Amino acid sequence: MEPTQPNQPAASPAESEDKGPLSRRGFLGVAGAAGLTAIAASVAACQSSTTPAWSFGPAATAGGATAAPATAAPATAAPATAAPATAAPSPSLDPNIPAGWTSHDIAAREVVRRYVGNLAPAIKAIFDPVSPDIFNKLADILGAAEGPASLGEAPSWLKVPQVYINDIAAPLTGKKDGDVTVYDMTIDEIFASIDDMKAPVAALGYNKQWPGPTINATVGEKLRINFTNNLKETTGVHFHGVEFENFFQDGVPFVTQLPIKPGETFSYEFTATRPGSLMYHSHHNATDQVGRGLLGAFIVREKEQDKRWDSEYTWISNDALGGFTINGHGFPAVVPVVAYLGERVLVRYMNEGSMMHPWHSHGYKMRVIARDGYPLGDAEFECDTLGVNPGERWDAIITCDRPGIWAFHCHILPHVEGTDGMFGMVNTLIVVPTPADKKAVFDAVVAGYKPA
Repeated sequence: MEPTQPNQPAASPAESEDKGPLSRRGFLGVAGAAGLTAIAASVAACQSSTTPAWSFGPAATAGGATAAPATAAPATAAPATAAPATAAPSPSLDPNIPAGWTSHDIAAREVVRRYVGNLAPAIKAIFDPVSPDIFNKLADILGAAEGPASLGEAPSWLKVPQVYINDIAAPLTGKKDGDVTVYDMTIDEIFASIDDMKAPVAALGYNKQWPGPTINATVGEKLRINFTNNLKETTGVHFHGVEFENFFQDGVPFVTQLPIKPGETFSYEFTATRPGSLMYHSHHNATDQVGRGLLGAFIVREKEQDKRWDSEYTWISNDALGGFTINGHGFPAVVPVVAYLGERVLVRYMNEGSMMHPWHSHGYKMRVIARDGYPLGDAEFECDTLGVNPGERWDAIITCDRPGIWAFHCHILPHVEGTDGMFGMVNTLIVVPTPADKKAVFDAVVAGYKPA
């Protein structure tokens, strides 16, 4: 079976007001970034396709043009993870490059333009009540008066499949068989888009997604998860961090089971015995299979809602397929973390790669409350840079008390920035003034998400 392009159809918002991730609480807790995206998409839809949303007059000749999306055939090998060349750029004689700048500055600005895209109306509407100068300063920083095409398009992270938005638009749901919750899943060959400007790469995924859909459970819940292997090779699935009562459910071929052959279905049955940020991934030919996308989040929750945080963002890092990625994408195709003033955001860091990554939050401290799903209790600590080793999960709460757009990235610098600007393991924390700035886009979340 040949790989197929992932297709993520838009799903209708849930009807319930009180249950599920598209409930009012669920949306405010999970859908902030996707919601802000939808504002931009809905505004952009009303604009002329030839008029960038950031336009401040006739386009000037200065500034780099937006490159056309790549049309090459999907790659069949994982790209090298080496960072771009680190030699300092040379001054340019190009009259279109401002004095004192080099080609590096033009490229670096264009990457950020692609990340922001046509969010201008949303940014202006949200920040003008706080300070009218915010929008004007951002426009000046990005050279909006030049009318670059990238500021008239949807942000890069809106153009590619995103597990964060998929989990909101079409959350994985199980069916009941007595007192057991049953999930039916597939293991597939796919093409994955690391970035909207790069050719898709041959990858693997659960339910044709990389990362796979988040599996949510409650402490004490009995689960049966059926995996059908659509690969051309054998595989197995390990639930990382689960304390199994029956070790034959541990998912390690030739230790606890025979490998799952192509075309076969294997069922894992166990009880979610403890809460926390857990994972699921291949444990067979794992360097290749996990590296190429067989990974996902498994989150077990307490029966009572934890009151220490208001919203969540699951942050899965990998450093094989496509280089350095957050939730399967490199900057500028990474969904931002969005919160309102006073909101407490829980970031669930999960490292599915082979390198340690120290995550640094600009402007904000993190209160680290759990490691590998185990509460730290009196050992909780605060930091602004948190190293997450391969296989580890750390839970950290950020209390958002100042508005703005704050960088949020791995601090191994070759993983985030080179002579062409920022790439890879870079994201932002966007803090908006009120909960209404997230609630207002409730009905438009899915409509703004249309990956190619």
